[in-house]
Amino acid sequence: MTALGATEREAGDPAAGVTWVGTYGARASRPEARPELSVLVFAYDEADNIGPVLGEVLDWLAAHGPTAELVFVDDGSRDATAEAAARALAAADPRLGGVVLRHATNRGIGAALKTGARASRGRWLSFLPADGQVPPEALGALWAARGDVPGGSRHAAPDVVFSVYDHRDDGAYRKVLSWGVRALITALHGVRVQSDGPYLLRRELFDPAQLAPDTFFLNFELPIRALRAGLRYAVVTVPCRPRLSGQSKSAGLSRIAGVGRDLVALRRRR
Repeated sequence: MTALGATEREAGDPAAGVTWVGTYGARASRPEARPELSVLVFAYDEADNIGPVLGEVLDWLAAHGPTAELVFVDDGSRDATAEAAARALAAADPRLGGVVLRHATNRGIGAALKTGARASRGRWLSFLPADGQVPPEALGALWAARGDVPGGSRHAAPDVVFSVYDHRDDGAYRKVLSWGVRALITALHGVRVQSDGPYLLRRELFDPAQLAPDTFFLNFELPIRALRAGLRYAVVTVPCRPRLSGQSKSAGLSRIAGVGRDLVALRRRR
């Protein structure tokens, strides 16, 4: 188990290449308060997308969500991504908490999630990508499913909620690659992962010290670990739409090959 939340000094450590850019809303006015939900948003060179995406998420949380904070991590962007995020959080409903952190260099999705988790204070943790592909309504589906446990006991609330997309037009090439990765997970780790999009989990279960990957692979390792540990889980279906602008940075063949290597390495680490 990891300590819940981190101090601003711990989460924003220049020596570790992490800068604490700003604190906003309830996180600044009531720093001792602990929200129900922390939403992590990570981005790399998404200056064109981040204002509209964060504005949509923040508006949804203010209207529909539980007590919440948004923790934004700029993963070493070369553009004005962090500045755009800071403007969006400064303009948000003051009842919401907000944090912006920045990596000195581009370290990867896994590193960004771990930095965000260290800075979070919510009882539950979720995330959204910064490209606008997953609308904030997905958070509502995840949050509501905390009492639905098709993969576990009928009488116990889940520890983690996974999501699958209702539709995603990735083309035949990516569909074949995705099928291959899932088959390899089953062959090497003996579990069937049903997780395409964001997940929701109890904060104490996300321990950055136990999650080695700094890459996209963290989003495979966490579900594998959860399933192998026998955690109670639920699965929901969420929408997926085209990204607002730009191109995906996680769809290259080299990254898929890296996932294969990481799956083998995780098997050896068990």
